Amino acid sequence: MKQEYDQSNILDCPIADVQQIIHGKWAMVVIFYLRDSTLRFGELSRKMPQVTQANLTKELRALEKFGLVHREVYKVVPPKVEYSLTDIGQRFIPVIEALETWAIDYKNTGHVTQ
Repeated sequence: MKQEYDQSNILDCPIADVQQIIHGKWAMVVIFYLRDSTLRFGELSRKMPQVTQANLTKELRALEKFGLVHREVYKVVPPKVEYSLTDIGQRFIPVIEALETWAIDYKNTGHVTQ
């Protein structure tokens, strides 16, 4: 069911909330890769070679801050850190999968994405 919102205040729109949480350039890609398994930083970095380590760290911290990603630190030498989706992060997977389907359909219509 479609819900009505105060159109005089854009911040009342729930999509504005989503934009605030998933505003990073690589945030949805991080969620996409974490959807199937827990990954260490290096594993995630190898899946996203065009993203600098600094930017990946920034994305992970933001997603952790908003509660979508869990960061598990193991007290071992060398240090071991793993990232996984939280329950609320897991609830975003159907959205990511719908966007994936839409993106494939969009590309198949001949539209340029880059």
